[in-house]
Amino acid sequence: MAVTLYTRPMCPYCVRAVSLLKKKGVSFEEIDAGFDVKKKKEMVDRANGARTFPQIFIGETHVGGCDEMMALERAGKLDDLLRTEGAL
Repeated sequence: MAVTLYTRPMCPYCVRAVSLLKKKGVSFEEIDAGFDVKKKKEMVDRANGARTFPQIFIGETHVGGCDEMMALERAGKLDDLLRTEGAL
C-alpha cells in the first residue's frame, strides 16, 4: 500500500485526514496505534520522533500530520506526490 496512516480512536485530525484520502479515492493502510505500544513505537521511530496523531506516509515520504497533508493539498502538491508513489 502506497499510503499509510497511523491513527488513534476519537482523533478529529485522523478523521479529517482519512476523509480527504477517501474523497480522492486513495487506497491506504490505517494502523491504529493509539493503545498499541508496539505500533506507537513503530510510528515514532518511522516518523523521526513525531508522537502526534495522525502520522502520514506516502510511499517512503513522511508527510507529517493532518495539517501538513492539508497544506500540501492547498498548495496543489498532494496529488503529484500521490501520483509519484502510485497511489493515484
